Amino acid sequence: MINTLLDAVKWNDKGLVCAVVQDRRTLRVLMVAWMNTEALRQTVATGFAHYYSRSRQRQWMKGEESGHTQKVYELRLDCDGDALVLLVEQQGGIACHTGHASCFYRIYRNNDWISTDPVIKSENEIYTQSECVQKHK
Repeated sequence: MINTLLDAVKWNDKGLVCAVVQDRRTLRVLMVAWMNTEALRQTVATGFAHYYSRSRQRQWMKGEESGHTQKVYELRLDCDGDALVLLVEQQGGIACHTGHASCFYRIYRNNDWISTDPVIKSENEIYTQSECVQKHK
């Protein structure tokens, strides 16, 4: 079963696929991340979203440090096989490491980027260890 899942995906030259993450109820885009084969395997096996960090060069589970995990309810593959959509329930209502509900909290208006959504919880509250805060900046 897992090979059927993995074989259908067109992995890029770095062995990654783009994953768009949406709230399962509102369909709001929460974030965009990358997955490698192991992240996709772990996501299916556990029911919680796992991703691959290009900057840290490692796989990670969403919420492993913050507690803001993503329970996956549906996984979709686009027609070309080169992008995924995950419909999730976001724990704690915070998907962004900046403390916003979504990573897409800015709108371009009048030649400037305007923040439209409030910070739910500051980074310092989310990541209590100083190295975690620095890692996410």
